Amino acid sequence: MKKYLDILSDMEQKIKEGQFVSGQKLPSLRNAAKHYDCSVSTITRAYEELEKRHAIYSIAQSGYYVVDKPGNQTRATESKTIDFASSSPDPSVFPYLDFQHCLNKALDTYKCDLFTCGDSKGLETLRHTLVSHLAGDQVFAKAERIIVTSGANQALEILAKMSFPNGKSVILVEQPSYDIYLRFLEAEGIPICGIARTTDGIDLWELEEKFRHGGIKFFYTMSRHHSPLGTSYSSDERKTIARLASKYDVYVVEDDYMADLGEEPGIDPIYSYNGTSHVVYLKSFSKIIFPGLRLGAVVLPEKLLETFCEYKRYADTSQLSQAALEVYIKNGMYERHKRKICSQYAARIRALNEAVRRHNDAGLLKTSDVLSGVYVQFKLPKTVNLERLVERLAAKDILVVSGKRFYLSDYMEREKFLRISISRAQPEQIEEGVREIIEEVRQEVRSPS
Repeated sequence: MKKYLDILSDMEQKIKEGQFVSGQKLPSLRNAAKHYDCSVSTITRAYEELEKRHAIYSIAQSGYYVVDKPGNQTRATESKTIDFASSSPDPSVFPYLDFQHCLNKALDTYKCDLFTCGDSKGLETLRHTLVSHLAGDQVFAKAERIIVTSGANQALEILAKMSFPNGKSVILVEQPSYDIYLRFLEAEGIPICGIARTTDGIDLWELEEKFRHGGIKFFYTMSRHHSPLGTSYSSDERKTIARLASKYDVYVVEDDYMADLGEEPGIDPIYSYNGTSHVVYLKSFSKIIFPGLRLGAVVLPEKLLETFCEYKRYADTSQLSQAALEVYIKNGMYERHKRKICSQYAARIRALNEAVRRHNDAGLLKTSDVLSGVYVQFKLPKTVNLERLVERLAAKDILVVSGKRFYLSDYMEREKFLRISISRAQPEQIEEGVREIIEEVRQEVRSPS
């Protein structure tokens, strides 16, 4: 299965990059099998799947050819704008045809059942499918503890408002952290405090002190592929956080929204070290499929289930979308698309890192050492005027995001940085974009006033 998916992903990538151009004949089944060191039946399966996706077509007695799509270039590649700001997936990798098939299959399977209000906990068959899906990330839970939500944000808002069995009220957040959630917490007047997180990790002694004395209801963290830093906690850090949560009766809300975009060995979620008692695990599907799907899942400890469900009383998540996602996961399309996305984004991260090494000879930038995901931190010299730098880059059609927005309004110990996202930065633009950023930083350092 893995071999087949790897071959399929490689062929799709070669077609996308133009190594196999429109109208070109693909290698024969026998030659392709020899090239990939696999059986002819494996190649046949890959070609049939590509044909099903309308990427290639077959001619009897002749072979397989790449479909001619003269209009298949995305607007992003035609644009002069270099987008290092957007965090949403690249539309060019949206699985339109696959998901259309899944929608049709869902309609055929469930028919009128999809047009009822449904269960507020989510489509039961999807929740059972998610049991095995989440187990692949070392998140083991029964379907009864999995709730489908309208994206991860709905779960985050409910968790912030509901009471917890520990009777505490303060939410502890990493600084920097997810900006939209920080603004929500501030707007709602929810008690909140911050703890510094850098590319080197977190001060576990300080974390323990806050757990012990801070009246912490829960600690909100992105343990893997953090936004905006892009980094992941070490295994020792994740184990310690899990242990401290149980020791001090503090819950951990683990936002694993980037779980599918990296496969480093040993990088398991905090949940895997704590099990069911004090970790709430959040999963989003928007970064791997498309944002408009608005589907997420939350895995809750038994003690939180009843209260959470009281807040989520209504079936406010599309039955059709849930059923299509179930089909998408069960037929292997999700895993295949995940491999494709991971491969493309990892290539962009490599291109970014290589460009930094080539142009950052003076060491003006300090970058987070990441190999996967979509985010990289560009830490800047203290003398740089961050707002002016962002404006000057925008004037050159280079879009970046200031790190200032990822902090609580009253948090003082801030690092000065740009959050760089590669999700919509086209590979051929990355070199130029990095070079221009470093040049503008150099200008800022020379004339900081």
